[in-house]
Amino acid sequence: MRYRVTKTYGHELGLSACFRQWRADSHCRHLHGYALSFRLEFAANELDHNNWVIDFGSLKPIKQFLVDTFDHKLVIAADDPAISTLMLLKTADCADILVLDRVGCEAFAKLVYGHIHNWLSLTDQDRVKILSVECREHGANSAIYYGDHYGIAGSDAVYDY
Repeated sequence: MRYRVTKTYGHELGLSACFRQWRADSHCRHLHGYALSFRLEFAANELDHNNWVIDFGSLKPIKQFLVDTFDHKLVIAADDPAISTLMLLKTADCADILVLDRVGCEAFAKLVYGHIHNWLSLTDQDRVKILSVECREHGANSAIYYGDHYGIAGSDAVYDY
């Protein structure tokens, strides 16, 4: 792809998510949270009529997906052995909970990549590809998902409880 652009939704957006890595032997097995940020990389071989890879103004649905998915959420892995205990927080109206197959920046980047890939195909933007999604916890830690640039993007399941 000849042209590449990036769009960043930074920490200032306030995507405050809480999660835990229940398999970890470290303190990461406890609930902890971050104001997540996301960096999206798009590419195209040809520019549109505006001479752009993608109209950044058209990404409002992507921003909304990020807010709906990660803002003030408790994200729980579907196989977390404490899921029934954690779900009591939702029952008590103490947490807005999202259950995913996997939890962590790598899984979040893959989830967002799959969503954007699907969105691009639904919005008839075949000229544009999502190349990568980076999910950043803070200045020192991030994960990048590159996916399949040829149109096959899987995403983990999202469960509605």
